[in-house]
Amino acid sequence: MPIPFLAPDDDVTPFPATCTALIEPNGLLMAGGNLSERRLLAAYRAGVFPWFEAGEPILWWSPDPRCVIWPDDIKISRSLGKTIRQGRYEVTENLAYREIMRRCGAPRKGSSGTWITDEMMAAYCHLNTLGIAHSLEVWMGHQLVGGLYGIRMGRVFVGESMFSTERDASKVALAHLATSGKYKLIDCQLETPHLASMGATTIKREHYLHLLNEYGDFPAESHLPESPRSSTA
Repeated sequence: MPIPFLAPDDDVTPFPATCTALIEPNGLLMAGGNLSERRLLAAYRAGVFPWFEAGEPILWWSPDPRCVIWPDDIKISRSLGKTIRQGRYEVTENLAYREIMRRCGAPRKGSSGTWITDEMMAAYCHLNTLGIAHSLEVWMGHQLVGGLYGIRMGRVFVGESMFSTERDASKVALAHLATSGKYKLIDCQLETPHLASMGATTIKREHYLHLLNEYGDFPAESHLPESPRSSTA
């Protein structure tokens, strides 16, 4: 079944119910539209996120299952715990948000492209000025060596990306996030071995949407597109 494809200036049309997302590729729900504040807030409120590469239309996803970390179940290995106790790194919040995004968007080994386009950078930096997008920076002295960024919605943190140039630096950021006491749920979106090693697990999309409804806190903006909150809608 084809997915909806919106015009570039359309930030009004609601997202389809997430239960209509494709099975393959897993979770593809809609294409097109834009990365306006209005569209992005509606997306995260509906359990949807954008993920696309330069040259592609904006693609909107809601995978099933969803990868999450329960903060109380974060796995901190013996070596990571030792690194944290040694105080080798300092962790800050929102001191270098744009730079964190830039580093996360640098081409990875074996790839020359990036999904953090200039459009994505501008949109999420705007959300940062609104207090919605947040970053954690990991420093070794005055050198930025790791970090992560994502969307904060009440007691849910939706992680978007992380990077590391020194051993365990991104893990230190994630451990700091999980042990901060601020969150009931960390949404990792897609499962990776790196996340699994720190305790990430998968839950059904319907369960995720229930938790988002329970713990999420969304801007009360009446102009946002209304989107179904349940995968069974």
